[in-house]
Amino acid sequence: MDSASISDESDEEMMKSVAVGDTGSFRRLVERHQQMVIGTVARMIGSADAEDLAQQVFINVWKSAPRWRPEARFTTWLMTITKRLVFNESRRRTRSRLLPQSYEDIRVPERVDHAPLPDELLQQRELSLAIERAMALLPEKERLAVILRQQEGMPYEEIATVLGVSVPAVKSLLFRARNSLKQRLANHLPGGGE
Repeated sequence: MDSASISDESDEEMMKSVAVGDTGSFRRLVERHQQMVIGTVARMIGSADAEDLAQQVFINVWKSAPRWRPEARFTTWLMTITKRLVFNESRRRTRSRLLPQSYEDIRVPERVDHAPLPDELLQQRELSLAIERAMALLPEKERLAVILRQQEGMPYEEIATVLGVSVPAVKSLLFRARNSLKQRLANHLPGGGE
């Protein structure tokens, strides 16, 4: 198989190969999806343990490969495994340790004409910390729904499968999460603290 056809191979085709012990296909699957898994884990429980937990996710994929059936997209199945491990890990931790280390995808616009002033940098840092705290206070399912929708761009149907709920329930989770975030961040948003 040439390198062009390898990169064009679907997740489902690679999983069929992984199911019979093909380590090359497994390596390609890991390379293709590791950033999504690490990013999701980091946003849920913090970046300190994200790589270790992501490694555990892929170990579970390898072990479960012989029983895998292509009933849903591979990424949906992968995120379901990720969800189980993240929820189990977060239950082991105290609420104070749930604060994620960073949200790299949350960007505050910088000044175009020059570097941000010290007070602007302080405001940006305060906003980032407020967002991290507000996200960490969301219930697990709401937090994961927000991450899968906003950060990973996953459709409602796939999020529903990952969380084991209906599409209307996903929309409800996202609605509650957005309202909760809006309330918690009111003092940090323009006109919110007045």
